[in-house]
Amino acid sequence: MELLTTNNVWMMICTALVFFMHLGFSLLEVGLTRQKNAINILFKNVFIICTGLLVYCIIGFNLMYPGTFIAGIVPDYFFGLFGLHPPMVDGSLDLAYNEGYTYWTDFLFQGMFAATAATIVSGAVAERIKLGSFMLFSLIYIAIVYPIAGSWKWGGGFLDELGFYDFAGSTLVHSVGGWAALIAISLLGARLGKFGKDGSSHAIPGHNIPLATAGVFILWLGWFGFNGGSVLSADPSLTSITLVTTCLAAAAGGISAFVVSTLKYKNYDLTMFLNGILGGLVGITAGADVMAPLDAVIIGLIAGVLIVFGVALIDKLKLDDPVGAVPVHLICGMWGTLAVGIFGSLAGIDQFLYQLAGVGIIGAFCCISAFIILYVIKSTMGLRMGMREETEGLDIHEHGMDAYAEFGIEETPVNHY
Repeated sequence: MELLTTNNVWMMICTALVFFMHLGFSLLEVGLTRQKNAINILFKNVFIICTGLLVYCIIGFNLMYPGTFIAGIVPDYFFGLFGLHPPMVDGSLDLAYNEGYTYWTDFLFQGMFAATAATIVSGAVAERIKLGSFMLFSLIYIAIVYPIAGSWKWGGGFLDELGFYDFAGSTLVHSVGGWAALIAISLLGARLGKFGKDGSSHAIPGHNIPLATAGVFILWLGWFGFNGGSVLSADPSLTSITLVTTCLAAAAGGISAFVVSTLKYKNYDLTMFLNGILGGLVGITAGADVMAPLDAVIIGLIAGVLIVFGVALIDKLKLDDPVGAVPVHLICGMWGTLAVGIFGSLAGIDQFLYQLAGVGIIGAFCCISAFIILYVIKSTMGLRMGMREETEGLDIHEHGMDAYAEFGIEETPVNHY
């Protein structure tokens, strides 16, 4: 009982840290976009965590951990019960559910992960998507697509049986969101003024880089819970090495992105530095528990390089990703997943092929699912705001308010003495 209590407390702390990451995502997205759309971005992030927890409670958790599958692929809870159904013994919660945590802690921890996938899409489609369309997409994606993809590995499905490994979600969380972000920005189109008639790309600076920086540090802190909690216990040795590899990959990703972007663009770009840190974090997430410190540094260094060239590739393809969500979460998510077969204790050609298969299968499923959902929404409700609304800002047109109060200039008091 004492061990269960210790493990459960650690898992609840990690749950709180992952919850805190949603503030990090909010600040990062707000900081890297324009002031006239700040409330719209914050609204989306608040909506995601609230609805994410509710739909994951109603359907997602059972879909992701169904116990059995139809034909090895479809979770049979898809046709079964909705809501939470904790294991009971003599009218009390079965504490033998798991040696690391209780059923309730399990649900809450996994629920925080579920909302993250939609948050990734939020940043990519910022400043031009209709709020109602985004909310509907998020609802469906969190309720059905994310838990089905997760069930194939974490729920004991066919990818788990194959040997595919994803410790904390480089593919099952980050790439799931990254693939949806890629499809969304392809269907949505670029922001007005992003690309010139000659095809040249024009930077649209974010309005508050200090907020974006704070967001990245919050996300880094939250990753202590994201990866540390994925140990699923408070095991001292495994938890410690996981946090060490996580931090080393983040630091290495930031440094390599900063150095490569400086050599490439001849300036010290803070946003590349920040996204390099996030790329390192995403890259190590698939194998944080099976890597040595040097492995983590190499994975992070490569992730940082991928960030710089990934951002350039997105621009070259005439896609508009205001916060770099696709390079960070999709490209580095794929890299981190494949890295499990190259570095660490699982490295080997067989493992690499398992990882490659997982990346391809999850990618195909998410792309097809996201395209169907978004195409139907685009054909019915529409995806994009009008030119006037986008030009003047979504805050005024969709929310009727500004993010920052306008303070008048106070008169200087006259000294009569």
